[in-house]
Order: sequence, then structure tokens, then C-alpha cells
Amino acid sequence: MLFNSFEFIFLFFPISVVGYFVLARYLSLETALGFLVLASLFFYAYWNPVYLLLILFSIAFNYVIGRVVTKDGVSGKRSVLVFGISVNLGLLAYFKYANFFVDNVNAVFGSDWNIGTIFLPLAISFFTFQQISYLVDAWRGKTREYNFLHYCLFVCFFPQLIAGPIVHHSDILPQFMQRENMSPRWSNFAIGLSIFAIGLFKKTVIADSLSQYVGPVYDDGGSVDFFRAWGSTLAYTFQLYFDFSGYSDMAIGAARVFGVKLPVNFFSPYKATSIVEFWRRWHMTLSRFLRDYLYIALGGNRHGNTRRYVNLFLTMLLGGLWHGAGWPFVIWGGLHGSYLMVNHAWRNLLGRLGLDFSASMTYRAFAWLLTFIAVVFSWVYFRAPTLEEGNRIALAMLGFSGFELPGGILARLGVLAQYLQAQGVELSHGGGALLVQNYVWVLGAGLAALALPNVAQIFSRYDPVLYESERIFQGERHHSLLSWDYNLRWAIVVAVAGVGGLLTLQQVSEFLYFQF
Repeated sequence: MLFNSFEFIFLFFPISVVGYFVLARYLSLETALGFLVLASLFFYAYWNPVYLLLILFSIAFNYVIGRVVTKDGVSGKRSVLVFGISVNLGLLAYFKYANFFVDNVNAVFGSDWNIGTIFLPLAISFFTFQQISYLVDAWRGKTREYNFLHYCLFVCFFPQLIAGPIVHHSDILPQFMQRENMSPRWSNFAIGLSIFAIGLFKKTVIADSLSQYVGPVYDDGGSVDFFRAWGSTLAYTFQLYFDFSGYSDMAIGAARVFGVKLPVNFFSPYKATSIVEFWRRWHMTLSRFLRDYLYIALGGNRHGNTRRYVNLFLTMLLGGLWHGAGWPFVIWGGLHGSYLMVNHAWRNLLGRLGLDFSASMTYRAFAWLLTFIAVVFSWVYFRAPTLEEGNRIALAMLGFSGFELPGGILARLGVLAQYLQAQGVELSHGGGALLVQNYVWVLGAGLAALALPNVAQIFSRYDPVLYESERIFQGERHHSLLSWDYNLRWAIVVAVAGVGGLLTLQQVSEFLYFQF
């Protein structure tokens, strides 16, 4: 079931909210939590009931492993932890990477091994990582859970079940036990529905509108020149951001109606002036997971710079593979691993030389542009269906496939048109209107991503806790005029966003991160 669907907005979500609070008031909190677990499992099974068995097995297995590693007097806890993590990764590997492995074995050895098509269960990457983090935290003594119902809710709470944010057990479960969250609070409804409406608008109006400029280049396999390659890739750059951040906002908003504050997942990542900063702003809960449970586990920066760079590269390489079973994702992860190595090496060099350019606007502008171009270029391989397609589009973006502009556009450029033609820019027939629309949408989406405040900034006045990012990026608090408040102006803004989102629901489309 999609957040951006009539079934969710007008049936499932209202029934879940009313049922939860009615049961919490007239029966008990445990009954209400049980209802919420059943509702969340229905939400998951609505997609494909067969995989309900998988998530139930995963929940039961990890609950038992968690009990063992937190039980006093049990020996060999580390071995139990390793076994639990191995089973989780084994299931993920089978469903997500088995076909990829077999295809590569056949390609290398010329064999014809066939295991059939294995379909990827919805959300397996997210609920697997979430439970691995629980097992590690339980083993470290940071958290524990002796109530199976509560553990079920931690894993399958529907707002964050499908695509995150990835949450920690110790962060989310105590919120359900707070007395003030056992009854509906109109402030939670106002803030939650406002965030949900903004997320819906980002997904259905902005992201889905940009999608029409991506497919013709990435999926059709036709010839592509410099301008179309960049136009399509920039469209995907902002489509992915508004699609996934829109989903995260809707998840945060839906959870807030229940009084639960989920961590923010995006903090204006395209404002970053370095790759290090980009990964502190993009998919923040995944970044923290990779840092805490992979990078640090590999040794982090404890064994010198060379080992640090290797660990960074391996972390991002595995992070790329986590996103999808294909060589384009490996290339994408490898690019970002390389970017991070260069970024840290540059910082170390400046530190040794005693140089600090952070106050220079020129330096910051150049650093932003370089970071943005590097990120955009990497998205080519994130989106490309095959490595060959990714290479084809990347080469076009580098100018190796020529430069073409529709005649109607060149005719309006005057002297500039003559110069461009002298430089080898060719004329093409047709497609001018679509190309112009592409860049207009990219410009509008880019201005929105770079100039407007993000959800954390908009709601920081009423929710400084929700957003750990406020502590990280305190220097980017926005002007109070753009901060959400209980007033008519924001009621109109939220209403317009909500209505705009609802009017586009006839063209229901999946969230891009559902495929990961």
C-alpha cells in the first residue's frame, strides 16, 4: 500500500489512528499496540501476502537472538550475535543477490546455471538493517526487549516499515509508553498532517513530474547527446531527492500523529559543500548505520590514514551494493568511496598547511559546484539499468556523443547560435519543447531544493528534538517567517500542498526506494 494512494489516505490511515486511540482509551495500551501491529502487518501484506511469512520469521528469529545476547549468565554471546547477523545477511543475500551472483558466474565461466527469478520482498533491506542494529545494540548492553509485542511494533510500525527512516529500538519504543501519547493530541495531528501534506506534494507534484524526463533517456536506449544527457540526469537528481525525502516526510508526519517522533532523513543535501557533508545530509539514518555498524567495525580511523581510506572505500562500496544487486550500484558506491577518500585527503592537506578557506565565499561556491557535479555524475550509475547504459550516458555527459540543440532554440540565440554551431553543436529536428520543459522543471526543482527550508528547519520551533540535524546544522536555521506555526498563512500553505498532492493521485506511482 502506497502513502500516495486513496486507500491509505482515506481508509487505512484514519482507521489505524482512530482504532489505536479508541483501544488505548477504553481497553489498554497493550491492546492498542497489538492493533497497531496487526494494522502494520496488513499494510505490509497488502503488497504481497506471501512475504508476510518472511517478515514474521525475521521478527521471531531476531527477537529470540536478542533475548539470548541480553540474558545474564549466557556464555558465547558473541558467537550467538555472529550467528544472528549471518542469518539476517544470508536471507538478504538470497533474495537480493542470488540472481546477480548466478548471472556473473555464468558470464565468467560460460555456464548455464539457472535458479529461476527470485523476487525481492518489499522492505527486506530496511527491516534487516534495523534488526541487525538492534542485535548489536542489545549485545553491547544499550537496549533490550522482553516483550514480543513491543518488538514486533519496533520492526513493523507501518510509517517507517517500507523505506525507513532506520530507527533504533531505544529511540522509538519508549515513545509509545509515554502517557501523553496514549491519547490524541491536536498539536501532534496539526504538525503530523502538515508534514505529511508537504511530503505528499514533494512526491506527487514535483518528483512524479520530473520522472517524464528521465525514462526516455535511461530506459529507451536511443541516441543521446550532451544536453539531453545532462537534462535527464539533473531531472533524476531532483526526482530522487523529492521522491525519497517526500516519503520520509510522509513517514515522519504519519508517525507524529501517534505522538512518535522519527528521525529526519534529509537535511537539504544538495546544499553540501563537500562529499563528507553531503553524506551527513543525505539518507542520514542509513549514513549513521553504515558509520556505526560497518565503518567503525572495519576499524574506522583508528589505524592510520591509509587504513581509514580503505575502510571508507569498502563502506561505500558495500553501501552501493546494499542499494541494488548490479554493477551500476557497485560503481556508484565506488565513486562515492573515492570521493570521500579525496575529500578527507584534501582536508588533511589543508590542515597540515594551516590553511582555512571556509570563510571565503568564492571557495565555498566552487566547493559546492564541484560537490554537486560529482553527485550528479554518480547518479547516472544509480539510475542506469545496466553498466553499458550508464557508460553510454556518462560519456554523453562528458561530450563524447556530440552536442545537439533543436533548431527552434538555436534560432533564438542570435550570435551565440553562430558561435555554438562553429564549435560543433548540431541542429536536431523536433524535441525542442520537451528539452526546454526538462530544464525549466530542473531549474524550478533546483531552486526549491537550494533556496527553501527543509522540514527540519520549518518545524524546528515546535520539534527541536525530532531533528538531531538541528544540533548538527544549527547555523542553517531559517528565518522565522518560514517557520511553521498555528496560523492562517500556514494553514493555507498546507492546504494547497495537500490538495495539490491529492489532485495528482490518479497517476499513482511507487516510491523509487521501494526497489531497494
